[in-house]
Amino acid sequence: MAKRSPMNPGSKAPVSGQYGIKGPRGGDTGKEVTAVKGEPLPPTPKPRMQYVINDRTRNKSGGG
Repeated sequence: MAKRSPMNPGSKAPVSGQYGIKGPRGGDTGKEVTAVKGEPLPPTPKPRMQYVINDRTRNKSGGG
């Protein structure tokens, strides 16, 4: 499996699916958001948090 690179809030989602929120120091917060391919990722609850893809949508836009 390829390494999942973190994405910043406001950047466009590369694929549709569930995105997990990483804390400021890289720890998993246990929270997820759903994002649609090409749409910007929503703001995070606190500054310096980032998103990583957890589960791609199993359709054409998710690539899964």
